[in-house]
Amino acid sequence: MTAQYVLDLQKADATRVALVGGKGAHLGELSRIDGVDVPAGFCVTTDAFRRVLAGPPSVEALLDRLADVDPDDREGTGILSAELRRAVAEISVPDDVAAEIARALARFGERAAYAVRSSATAEDLPTASFAGQQDTYLNVLGPAAVLAHISRCWASLFTERAVIYRRRNGIDHRAVHMAVVVQRMVFPEASGILFTADPVTGNRKVATVDAGFGLGEALVSGLVNPDVFTVRDGEIVSRSIAAKHRAVDALPTGGTREVAVDAERQEEPALTDAQALRLVRLGRRIEAHFGRPQDIEWCLADDAFHIVQSRPVTTLFPVPERRDEENHVYLSVGHQQMMTDAMKPLGLSVWRSTAIATMCEAGGRLFVDATPRLASPTSRAALLDLIGKGDPLTRDALETVLERDGFVRTLPDPGTGRPSSGKPSSGGPPAGTAPAGGRPTPIETDPAIVTELIERSRTSLAALKNDIRTKSGPALFDFLAEAFEEHKRVLSDPLSMQAIMAGMEATWWLNDRLREWLGEKNAADTLTLSAPDNITSEMGLALLDVADVVRPHPEVVAFLEGVEGDGFLDELPKLPGGTETRDAIVAYLDRYGMRCVGEIDITRPRWSERPATLVPVILDNVGNFEAGAAGRRFEQGRQKAWQKEQDVLSRLRALPDGDRKADETKRMIDRVRTFVGYREYPKYNLISRYFVYKRALLAEADRLVRAGVLNDREDVYYLTVEEFHAVVRSHHVDRRLIKEREDAFRSYEALTPPRVLTSDGEALTGAYRRDDAPAGALLGIPVSAGTVEGRARVVLDMADADLEAGDILVTTFTDPSWSPLFVGIAGLVTEVGGVMTHGAVIAREYGLPAIVGVERATRLIRDGQRIRVHGTDGYVELLP
Repeated sequence: MTAQYVLDLQKADATRVALVGGKGAHLGELSRIDGVDVPAGFCVTTDAFRRVLAGPPSVEALLDRLADVDPDDREGTGILSAELRRAVAEISVPDDVAAEIARALARFGERAAYAVRSSATAEDLPTASFAGQQDTYLNVLGPAAVLAHISRCWASLFTERAVIYRRRNGIDHRAVHMAVVVQRMVFPEASGILFTADPVTGNRKVATVDAGFGLGEALVSGLVNPDVFTVRDGEIVSRSIAAKHRAVDALPTGGTREVAVDAERQEEPALTDAQALRLVRLGRRIEAHFGRPQDIEWCLADDAFHIVQSRPVTTLFPVPERRDEENHVYLSVGHQQMMTDAMKPLGLSVWRSTAIATMCEAGGRLFVDATPRLASPTSRAALLDLIGKGDPLTRDALETVLERDGFVRTLPDPGTGRPSSGKPSSGGPPAGTAPAGGRPTPIETDPAIVTELIERSRTSLAALKNDIRTKSGPALFDFLAEAFEEHKRVLSDPLSMQAIMAGMEATWWLNDRLREWLGEKNAADTLTLSAPDNITSEMGLALLDVADVVRPHPEVVAFLEGVEGDGFLDELPKLPGGTETRDAIVAYLDRYGMRCVGEIDITRPRWSERPATLVPVILDNVGNFEAGAAGRRFEQGRQKAWQKEQDVLSRLRALPDGDRKADETKRMIDRVRTFVGYREYPKYNLISRYFVYKRALLAEADRLVRAGVLNDREDVYYLTVEEFHAVVRSHHVDRRLIKEREDAFRSYEALTPPRVLTSDGEALTGAYRRDDAPAGALLGIPVSAGTVEGRARVVLDMADADLEAGDILVTTFTDPSWSPLFVGIAGLVTEVGGVMTHGAVIAREYGLPAIVGVERATRLIRDGQRIRVHGTDGYVELLP
């Protein structure tokens, strides 16, 4: 194919990103939108860039060295980036390339002023905007200067910030090429940026216009504060006019300069209201063309708007698709499940197929539409009451939405034909977690109920394992459809829901009554220590037992300290004590190996698949505990709970009407200890079933790899269950779809999901309405009583945990797989969670002071910093 070094901008479009880069493709598309004016010009293509770089071997050598630099080595990255820029800038432009550029300049005017702008192939894309990562030069005069600045744009592909940005977004340096856009200059009276969605809240119905005098560099560089117009539904809802002391103007001899704005103009608006509204209407047209919110650079000359760039806003959290134009309010499922990471399509599909509630998807996460429950006054009050007990941030976010007149329409309560009084009821679990039908009927306090429920789950799981063994091909997916229905039946077992609610309601009763009668805060935290039948706390203690097997064998300990891969189990029997160690680890994996961090996503690697994940925790237990620690800890917790019970009952009997209060409290203590541990078992059973599904699905993927249909077994992670089934039937896969899904997943990983999301795109995280903590303290939800001071260990990946006795774990979230770490820490702080989420339950079980829902804790608390956790009052102090 003949190389093409220059392409007129109007001939560029989205299909030619590889030739003209992201900016060039966008500008070409923009130029064909009716009513949108884009300054005329041309693109120097990536063919020219490759031609230039094909000459000197020094560039290839430097790229090799850059690929070997540690991503965290900023100094090394900076040095190599500078060397690459120099090497590229010093390359002479080949004569034939220079000749084509000269001919293009002759067409558009050799004596005209030009803007010379970089346009990388990984720039202005839907998944990564690369805003400000490469260079732009304004008011370039003459062919020689244009050519020189094109070379500078090529070199800007290797600015340090661009190199680091590509690494963070998983983009190979060699896979990115640089085109250059050359456009006729516009000399504006005003310029700025238009966001067609609110960049802070995400609201898609709100547009913001930033405006200043002269060229836009004054705003981009932070030289001046802009005028800001906020527009909604065709009206300006707010405006802020800044004092604009400086501006950037073009020089007659080329380039730009900073100038003072005349005093009488400094506080004049850069745009009239009518111009701002006209600009937003233009932006909506551009947004409609590209199908997503845009970040648009504009300039105004002679009362005409010129668009000089438009890129997708990649930081907004996506909005779930809906079938109507009504307002909707969505609750994050990830915040309920203590797993807010992005999930791959197969994980999302399996979760939706096995969930009781209907869920919608956005940004690699799942949400429940809470609008119907918020529309009815009675169910709204019940939902807010229940959510408020567990997660006040989510309740506050919902109340913020409900305070807006008309956003959620009030509908009659079912069966009444009119709105109810709005009195709250006690309700059941939050929307999306419980079957329809309201609050479960109370049950007797009988341990045999828990025994029966566990046996039912085991029987169902055993039947699943037995029946799935012979299934493959399309028959496997027919079987899974039935298995998913059984899965939902197990989850929605009315007796199971009654047992869960019995434990939760007894906890609330004890905390409320003992605070009222005795002034005790969170008394249930101590009363539930070492409660029976808690499979998650048993999992943490069982790993202490594994450490007991390892500890007497120094050669095994030394071997485990050097483990890097997952094949170590086969090597252990070669060492003294190795066979016993292997058997202990295998037995642990047989019972708990289906678990992992982010376990609700079926695509996440399980401990059985990557047993090396557990090795650091086992070694920490070897060093931090003595033999028999598991049994002692459980017994100590049981004794503490018993002593607390005796203390509480004794103090209650001394009160007026004390015998009645003590008797009621004793019944509730028995009830909470009977049922509170069971709350963890349904999740254990769910994840056990997931591992059975996963093994069968991966076996099917392996067959497709052997047949040449798939390149890799994990390609199926980017398909839904239905799409996977279709591939099995047809033996054909859309590889482009898989690549698109991989790219989308990487972009979703960079997003932080909100607790509450509206159909307008507004992301709400909520706020604590409290003033009972010291100045500077980080507020959160108290979930396990006590106060502890210690070293904070900020851990984002369980595999990287390096904990010592007395450390306080600080992390984003803790699902049940983190429980083995809890036995060796002194306290817990998480960004996500509620009173009854798994991390909170296990913290109470182990007697760890804990606070959850601490916004940005992993960024505000430094690793190694001393902190004080007030688990009773819900705040963290940062100590000097």
